[in-house]
Amino acid sequence: MSPPAHGPGRRAPSVGRRLSTWLALQGLLVALLVSTTVIAVSYWVLQSRQKEELQVKTDVIRHALSETAEAADLTELRHKLDDFLVGHEDMALTVRTLAGQVLFAPARTRRVSSNDARLRAIHWQDTWPSSPVGRVMVDLTLDVGRDDALLWRLGVTLVVASLAGAGIVGVTGYMLVARGLRPVRRLSSQVESMALDRAGLRLDGSGQPQELTPLVQRFNDLLTRVEQAYAQLEGFNADVAHELRTPLTTLIGSSELALQRDRPADELREVIAANLEDLRRLAVIVNDMLFLSQADRGAPARRERVDSLCAALHEIVDYHEAALLERNLTAVCQGDAAGLFDISLIRRALSNLLSNATRYATPGSVVRVQIEALPGQVRISVVNEGPLIDAEHLPKLFDRFYRVDRSRRRSGANYGLGLAIVAAIARMHRGEPFAQSDRGVTSIGLHVPSAEPFA
Repeated sequence: MSPPAHGPGRRAPSVGRRLSTWLALQGLLVALLVSTTVIAVSYWVLQSRQKEELQVKTDVIRHALSETAEAADLTELRHKLDDFLVGHEDMALTVRTLAGQVLFAPARTRRVSSNDARLRAIHWQDTWPSSPVGRVMVDLTLDVGRDDALLWRLGVTLVVASLAGAGIVGVTGYMLVARGLRPVRRLSSQVESMALDRAGLRLDGSGQPQELTPLVQRFNDLLTRVEQAYAQLEGFNADVAHELRTPLTTLIGSSELALQRDRPADELREVIAANLEDLRRLAVIVNDMLFLSQADRGAPARRERVDSLCAALHEIVDYHEAALLERNLTAVCQGDAAGLFDISLIRRALSNLLSNATRYATPGSVVRVQIEALPGQVRISVVNEGPLIDAEHLPKLFDRFYRVDRSRRRSGANYGLGLAIVAAIARMHRGEPFAQSDRGVTSIGLHVPSAEPFA
């Protein structure tokens, strides 16, 4: 197993150093690119100038040859060519016959030709009557060593300037980055100074740049959600302790009372039966808690093909028939849908929804189990007529042990986990629960995808 990238003994990389280094490298790359472009353009300009200069001098030499060709005066030709070379120390000229006889080759020509500098030459044949065949070979050479030296000095200057510029960009970039990161350091100091045991602490976003304002807002929102979750956890623990304490106290009290004196077997049997009822109640609470714990850990629903959701859920409606009749209620199933569902979980959710509706529905009314096939999902809801639920309580109905009326004690099999289990079953199907209460009608249910969603 490879060690972590940044262990306890290794410092994390600095953002300021990284940014300043990248700025320096980018500045160096841009400067080198510009320098390369300047050198390339300069080389092209010098090459063009050299070519143009050779072409102009070629025309001058051709003109001198043509002027002296008729008289075939070699002395006049040499005089003209000497005048041509005046002021052109970087040029050399040789005129010879095709047989190799040299007609014109001044000493400077030999010096330029023997120089180690880079030469650029042009050769052509021209007309000269005094030669045996009336033709001569002309060699015109240009010493481009000065141009090469100029390019070399220019390149060295540009490279040094690029390195110096990159260093300046790196230093100034580090200073600018350090200044730009001051708000981040201030936020970091605020976070470090926040006490974990104090509630209501928030980051101060005043004076922060626009780029950090969303981060401050999201962090404060996260703190709010953490505080809410912590408060819910504390309330949840208190509710769990309350729900378990009552049956345990009853069990302990009845058992101690039964052991205080000898009792007949029938009386002990009644005590054991009463204790068994409380034990079953405890078992139901514990099983529900274990189910919610598995759902919170991401346990998925085991889907299977269901061709008729109404037919699959009808037995749950029949199971609650006795409780419905006791409160003079009637239950009907409306609509149908097909898809992939964990039907056992859907039945459990519907059972909890029907139990909830049975407790609060107006006697003599109809409890409707509605199944609606929507694009890509199914909406399952239980609708009942009865007291409305205030809007402030609707989002919290699916919290564990949440009480709309905090002064009302639970009784019977109502432990306050039914709707929390409905919400958990919706999440296991990658869906979500919902609750609506308006105009004397309350609708509570869940949306679930009708097919296996992508992970």
